[in-house]
Amino acid sequence: MIIYGLSTCAICQRARKTLEEAGKVVSFRDVRAEPLSEAELAELIAEFGDRLVDRKSNDYRALNDWLKNSEADAQISARPKVMARPVIRDNGVFYLGWDEAVQKDLLPG
Repeated sequence: MIIYGLSTCAICQRARKTLEEAGKVVSFRDVRAEPLSEAELAELIAEFGDRLVDRKSNDYRALNDWLKNSEADAQISARPKVMARPVIRDNGVFYLGWDEAVQKDLLPG
């Protein structure tokens, strides 16, 4: 299982800790320190579309008009912090966020 997010993101940290406490083997990738490749980003956009960009974040609001009107891949490549997070990959299945539905799917019991 791999979590894509930011090391400073509290939700990413909580997801990682909870999954590890549940006995999952988790690797974490900070998308700011180790940006997604074009192929990885294309795979995530194919899965989530525009939902992959967090349009409510201050980082998104700080984008210039050109980037705001660009495709999601350009926005995330320019500013990885605008990616909605965490993105969790478990056995080839992707999950976006850390809400009840995601927790129910990934946690035992």
